Amino acid sequence: MGDRPSPRPAPPGRDLAERQRRGAALGVGLVAVFMTVLDVSIVNVAIPSMDRALEVAPSDVQWVLAGYTLTFGLMLVPGGRFGDGHGRRTVFVVGVALFTATSVAAGLSPTAPWLIASRLLQGAAAGLINPQVTGLIQELFPSSERSRPFGLLGAAVSISTAVGPLLGGLLIHIGGTEHGWRWVFFVNVPLGMFAAVLGWRLLPHRAQGTPDRHRCDLVGLLLLGGGVLLVLLPLVQQHWQGPARWLTLPAGLLTLAAFAGWERWYARRREPLFDPRLLGIRSYRFGVLIALLYFGGFTSIFFVLTVYLQNGLGHSALAAGLASTPFTAGFAIASVLGGRIVGRVGRPLVALGLATVAVSLVVVVLVVNRVPPGATVSWWTATPLLVAGLGSGLVVTPNQALTLAQVPVSRAGSGAGMLQTGQRIGSAAGIATVGSVIFAAQGATGDWSVAFHHAMLLISGISMLALCLALTDIVRDRR
Repeated sequence: MGDRPSPRPAPPGRDLAERQRRGAALGVGLVAVFMTVLDVSIVNVAIPSMDRALEVAPSDVQWVLAGYTLTFGLMLVPGGRFGDGHGRRTVFVVGVALFTATSVAAGLSPTAPWLIASRLLQGAAAGLINPQVTGLIQELFPSSERSRPFGLLGAAVSISTAVGPLLGGLLIHIGGTEHGWRWVFFVNVPLGMFAAVLGWRLLPHRAQGTPDRHRCDLVGLLLLGGGVLLVLLPLVQQHWQGPARWLTLPAGLLTLAAFAGWERWYARRREPLFDPRLLGIRSYRFGVLIALLYFGGFTSIFFVLTVYLQNGLGHSALAAGLASTPFTAGFAIASVLGGRIVGRVGRPLVALGLATVAVSLVVVVLVVNRVPPGATVSWWTATPLLVAGLGSGLVVTPNQALTLAQVPVSRAGSGAGMLQTGQRIGSAAGIATVGSVIFAAQGATGDWSVAFHHAMLLISGISMLALCLALTDIVRDRR
């Protein structure tokens, strides 16, 4: 089951109307993607403000960030499955409505547990939305025309990532350090209302696949979620004392092994959570692994910058948002360029981006070590962060396009969901790991600069591991 057969030539007026309809549907989907990704980057600059208002512990901070990405990732495959079976429009609108409601709940949070619960539900709602958009691209556009919409999708991701820290800092600056963080969540309300209303009117309502695909592999979902949670617990809950804290780690690995065995067994009977046939596609297999690793470092960059600049150097939320602008600007520019040229360059483009990020983050650490007393750190780090952002833009969008290029249309939602699950679980694991390093280093030394250096070097190392995977894929492709 590949691409749709080429349609008969249509009258010019009908062809123009069809293009406009597809463009409008894609635009609504991009608004929703913008909103869900915005909530990854915009919340980082709000962490110190939340700390002052709700007295959150370091573990609470990590759950606010990692919890969102974890439930986001866990719901992506079921979300893609629901969209394949029940129609993307219905699942899209339900997801947007839930996301908007949980954004309001997060903004009204009176306590840290309330905020964490709201973020977990908000992430689950985001997981219903995003696979509908990537699936929509593969449903509406033949393979020869998908490069541009995937490029626009990458641009939406990059722009929301770029705008997030600055917008968050601006909202906190206007709303005040005590309550400004609440507007970081309330900003989703008008976007959500817009996307829900127009999504119902413009998105196509066609189901893909067989009725059996409507079923959700609940056991697989619970095993995957439980395994990842058990692995993350000792990293996040640093206040747990003694070696017993680490007992959940082997338990989590055993649970993930049980998940892999269950999926192989379940695939012989029904549609599993992860389709083993998709992993048989080499470009897809390597793309998912690269995404899993790279997002573990990529999304932690903003967290590390925010914590260091605000808690370590006493900068305002707005100043911290401005400091991350070089990275996000470079990311936005290179994402558009990468989406256009990936079809000609292929996986070497991703490898170039990964190498650029890894080297640039080491340069950031070296530069921070040499900042003269009294100088503004953000001015000194602007250039290497810009270069790191350019490298990152050559990774995310091109890797997504290469990973999904050979996925059949009938499995577009599930395939996109599996890819984005790798991204979000990688993000959650990365935030937990990098967060544990930066808080542990600061607690041991009392020096935020030392903690910043350790965290940035760890992120650079994660990028190098992803680079090794990309180079392996290139070598195998040339055999």
